[in-house]
Amino acid sequence: MKKSSLYTNMILFGFAISIFPILTLGFFSYMKSSDAIQSHVNRSNIQMMNRMNGNMEQVLRTVDYTLNYIVNTNKVQDALFRTLTYTDFQLYNQLKEELNLLQSPDTYVTDVILANPASNWVINNRGLFAFDEYKTAASLLALMEGEHSTRWLLLDTGELGSSDTESYGCPKTVVLVKKMPLHTLNKRGVALATIPSCSLGAMLDASIEASEVMVLDAQYRIVAHPDPAKIGARLSDTGSIAEVDLDQFGGASGQFETNVGGEPISVTYVRSDFNGWTYASFTEMSEFTKEARSIGWFTAYVCLLILCVCILFVWFGSRKVYSPIRAIFRSIADRLPELTASKKNELQVIDEHIRELFDSNDKLRHELHQSSLQMRTFFLHELFQGQLGAADIEEKLERFGYRETVRGWNRLAVLTLQIDILVETRYEQKDLDLLLFAAGNIMEEMVPKADRLPPVILDQTLVALVGGTDMSPERFDEYIYKLTEAVQQNLRRYLDLDVSIGISLPFASVHRASRGYQEGLEALKHRMKLGKGVIVPYSSLNSGKHTQVYFYPTQIENQLIDAIKLADEELASQLLKQWLAEVFRKDRTPHEYQISLIRLLNGLMVVAQEAGIGLEQLDAQERSLYEELLQLYVSSEIENWYNTRIIGRLIRVFQDRQASQYQNISERIIEIIRAEFDRDITLEECASRLHYNVFYLSSVFKKETDMSFSDYLSQYRLTMSKKWLVETDMSVKDIAERLTYTNPQNFIRSFKKQEDMTPGQYRAKYGKPDA
Repeated sequence: MKKSSLYTNMILFGFAISIFPILTLGFFSYMKSSDAIQSHVNRSNIQMMNRMNGNMEQVLRTVDYTLNYIVNTNKVQDALFRTLTYTDFQLYNQLKEELNLLQSPDTYVTDVILANPASNWVINNRGLFAFDEYKTAASLLALMEGEHSTRWLLLDTGELGSSDTESYGCPKTVVLVKKMPLHTLNKRGVALATIPSCSLGAMLDASIEASEVMVLDAQYRIVAHPDPAKIGARLSDTGSIAEVDLDQFGGASGQFETNVGGEPISVTYVRSDFNGWTYASFTEMSEFTKEARSIGWFTAYVCLLILCVCILFVWFGSRKVYSPIRAIFRSIADRLPELTASKKNELQVIDEHIRELFDSNDKLRHELHQSSLQMRTFFLHELFQGQLGAADIEEKLERFGYRETVRGWNRLAVLTLQIDILVETRYEQKDLDLLLFAAGNIMEEMVPKADRLPPVILDQTLVALVGGTDMSPERFDEYIYKLTEAVQQNLRRYLDLDVSIGISLPFASVHRASRGYQEGLEALKHRMKLGKGVIVPYSSLNSGKHTQVYFYPTQIENQLIDAIKLADEELASQLLKQWLAEVFRKDRTPHEYQISLIRLLNGLMVVAQEAGIGLEQLDAQERSLYEELLQLYVSSEIENWYNTRIIGRLIRVFQDRQASQYQNISERIIEIIRAEFDRDITLEECASRLHYNVFYLSSVFKKETDMSFSDYLSQYRLTMSKKWLVETDMSVKDIAERLTYTNPQNFIRSFKKQEDMTPGQYRAKYGKPDA
């Protein structure tokens, strides 16, 4: 390897890079030439025309849509077939409220006129008039004679007799004309929305100097212009621009160049497919080419200066950068000569050495972590087996970071968990260790880190030390028992396994953990009598009683709560009867029956509290409800008490709320669908965001829309896909990806199933023809 190879490469690379600013400035000089400037101006004009078209057409479409809505309202439809006088002031006020929807600063509408010659009335901003006495009745009749039901017209401002529009001082007014009713041949009236042309002209912003922008109608009359004096004139009557050949405005959009008065003019236009208006820009190109040559020479001089500076910078910079690299390389080569044996430059050698250092560091970290886990596990094994003295326990608690965890515990207990049987399950005996490891992970997820030490496996038994801070004996026992019940349920749910758990007597010091471990094992031995799937507290052995997990119909309780929230009284009554049958089917003590009944009452009180239903709405006090319940001993009396005192009254409250609540929930779901249809949204996610039960949400949405959530989402995605196929040039693949299909073929099959044609055929049939 040559000593100077890297140094030489750095200099050559620097020289190569120094050429880049010269090319960049050369390209900049070219852009400043006449042809490049013209191209830039043309692109800017196209963007400006599209932006103006979009902004103005958004306003016009809003006006058109809103006027359609007003004309089709029941109030307007009813008024068309009746005579209105001053005695109909209530109907008049309602119609005025509808017309006010259209008049806002965003729409620029100054007046909305409803004229009904057949019923002899006119309504505008100023009030209600008799049609035959209206001063511009003849103009309104003339507008009804047009061929189309909907038209955009440019009229003189005074032609419609709208004083509100005249107050703007604009000579011309753009009028949206709609004959009424819209969908019948027999027209009885006309609806007008007026917009001063000057307001539309104010929306035209010529961001390019020496450009004149305007909006033309189908007869090439100026509909909007920054200069109000030119509005209403034909393009052929506007001075120098009048020389432009109108036949060149042939397509939906385009650009062309022409000479007007011996000066080059660039014309850019976009024709709207909404109302046939043409958005045009006329730009004098001579203003942009005067200084092109001088800019080019100036750029050439700057390029030469930059080249000289770059050469000097590369020369001195390479020497400065190379020195520390060479020093590092020498240090590595002296210690590891084998790395320099192959023909590699300095950076390659340094890179390989750094990579080896990182790999060694990662391996060392991994080994230290594994060693730390093994040492912690070994410590817990010794702790439970009683192999450590008090001093050793304290020292290792401090070393492994457990001291702060156990410091605040005033009560501790050891839990021992064993898998009952693997026969007739999908597991084999060889899976036992893996299943215990999974059970330990589940327990770690369920128990807060501050309330436990890590579970360990000892002789096919999962052992965990659990503690509580500032807990009374009763509260700690309740906490441990609920915890073990939850562990059992989750193991049955996720692993489909029956496990038994032994619970030691509570103790106050971690030094007694070995005794607790022995008590937990001793408790598990009583599975021979109690069977599988049991929780055995060691305290029950001392008194001669065995505590076994009893069945509680939680699922039926959840269904009952859902029925109450849905205000389904019949279903709630059936579910209550089913719940009582399940509870009384088991042989238990009266005290245990009462515990189940109180647990159900607690659940119903939680429902009332979450729904904001006070006890006064249930005509009861919380204490009296529990006292009443505990005085009942006959199943039929208990059922009747729940139905009349609690469930029936809750249902009546939910029925009162239901109508408005259902509609609000459905509207919020529909808003989520329309805003996020292009990602993988689910009803479960909506339920989480809206804080409702998913089954309740599904029932409400189905009842309000007569469609399931998935059907509504699919239908809306189909609607959006048809819109994109017609209005955009997005490919079928892009549409499929946007609508979260895994591949285009699935989208094509789904589309064809619902529309009896492929997306390509649909676009060919309904899409816009190319200009």
